[in-house]
Amino acid sequence: MWYYDSKIIKTPKAMVISEITHPPGIFRDSTMLASLGIKPYTETRKDNRYYNLGSYSVDTSGDTVVGTYAGAVKDLATLRTGMLKKTNDCAASKHAEIDWYWTRASKGGTAVPSNIATYASALYSEHETKKTEIGNLDTIAKIIEYENRAYTETRKVQLANGNYHASNTTTHAREIDMCTHFSVNPAAAVDPAFVSLTAD
Repeated sequence: MWYYDSKIIKTPKAMVISEITHPPGIFRDSTMLASLGIKPYTETRKDNRYYNLGSYSVDTSGDTVVGTYAGAVKDLATLRTGMLKKTNDCAASKHAEIDWYWTRASKGGTAVPSNIATYASALYSEHETKKTEIGNLDTIAKIIEYENRAYTETRKVQLANGNYHASNTTTHAREIDMCTHFSVNPAAAVDPAFVSLTAD
């Protein structure tokens, strides 16, 4: 985008400047644009997950014009409600994956395996903890951090034969949404490449 005469130009177009009509092709010539006083334009705005646009200001002092939306914090209660829905939906989905064990047992089939029962209890407990944590997020900074928590993940390197190296590992920076990140997993869901996930 470009900026000229207090207007934002989103796409190349013919420009009439000092009674001279310039074709849209001038927007491919940065030298020509500079001579005409047409500057590149960029915008900065805060993450729209957490902020409305807010007030707008424009800085024309540099070689590039910068339009800035100050950002207005969204209603915290509304944000927390959305976060609770995410964590509730995630927990419900995880429980739904194992509900069949109880259905089978209720019909006289095999009893629920102890590891699945333990996992279900741990999942319920962690879900309750998350609901409490979300309810206590009383600033926008805390909400943003909770949905974008910095972690370092360590993983084993996969070999050509499909196996994983016992000690050769790589680390990766990750941002994790704690609303949907549950630390407990059923045994069947274990990732053979996974080594650790540590909060920074």
